[in-house]
Amino acid sequence: MKKVTAIIFTLLVLIACSKEKTEIVKMGSKDSDLLEIKNFSESTKPKNIILAIADGAALNHITVSRLAIGGPNHKLYIDQLPFVGTSSTHAYENLITDSAAAATAWSTGNKTKNRYLAVDQNKKELTNIFEMLDNKGYLKGIVATSSITHATPAAFYAHIDSRYKEKEIAAQLLNSSVDLALGGGQEFFNLEEVEKNHYLLTQKASLEKNYDGLKNIVGLFDEDGMERGPDMPTQREMTNFALNYLDDKCNGFFLMTEGSQIDWAGHSNDVEYMIREFKDFDLTIKDLINFVSADKNTLLIITADHETGGLQLMKQKDDSFIVQWGTGSHTGVPVGVYAYGPGSQNFNGMMDNTDIFYKILEVLDYQNLKNSTCGQNNDR
Repeated sequence: MKKVTAIIFTLLVLIACSKEKTEIVKMGSKDSDLLEIKNFSESTKPKNIILAIADGAALNHITVSRLAIGGPNHKLYIDQLPFVGTSSTHAYENLITDSAAAATAWSTGNKTKNRYLAVDQNKKELTNIFEMLDNKGYLKGIVATSSITHATPAAFYAHIDSRYKEKEIAAQLLNSSVDLALGGGQEFFNLEEVEKNHYLLTQKASLEKNYDGLKNIVGLFDEDGMERGPDMPTQREMTNFALNYLDDKCNGFFLMTEGSQIDWAGHSNDVEYMIREFKDFDLTIKDLINFVSADKNTLLIITADHETGGLQLMKQKDDSFIVQWGTGSHTGVPVGVYAYGPGSQNFNGMMDNTDIFYKILEVLDYQNLKNSTCGQNNDR
């Protein structure tokens, strides 16, 4: 009898532990804000690149956000982009990637092991796209709502065998060619060391000032990841500051901007948190679309490193809908790729995440880009 009772108890525990979390979400009714989407000649080459990352957000997160904001017929800003593809996300010898391996795929065109940043599976350094474009005079910028030493941003400037060595990653940032980095992460830096060769920003109000003529700006607005609040800049605000700073009509710029905490919401199985973070990301996309339309020389690419949470839309319930989380981890499903601007036609269809690196070089015609000291030797 005791054995039977123990078996029943074990089964009940397993059933309880395997139960997926469900949440009810109110359906939104906001009208779509349709932007002017321009056509670009397929023969035009972009000068600037913006890579916008919705960390952890696959099509399921976008669908849930769309429904929560405006309902099934609503168009988010990301929905309005003319070229759409999908990307596989697997890492080296692992079907399920982490952000470090995924960002290394974008920044170097190589698969690597999870946790590795811009090094291959044997820990050999890989040249990243920021280093390649620095030789061409490009300005390079990073925005994240996590610490700027977190996996995704770090893959564009650091070379290390563990994403968790954040103090070492911070030191590598200060010795890199990155011109602008905005996000959290004060705890990983010695702020006095930062100020020796960089202009340090720590307050949201500092983003309202003009920094023309200054070089090597580092914005550290929180101890680690950025808490939301009236005194904390959003991804949208930091990205607009970055655009104003980097767009100096020089040879060009590359900006990587990440909505980092969409992923954290997925790990927490918190749909309200996820929707709140995706709203900020989508408003960032609105401003990026308008920038591309006005600038005419910039290619915008939007994607995700992986899906987080196994989020599913289950059914409608009156004026709400029910979602279910399947895991607190990453999954291996494909993610979306969206593009707008000159060269965007190259991002249609199915691709691997490493292809994004090579497609960027192709649309820039990297082999024929002239070497320049424009980025290094101007007044910055």
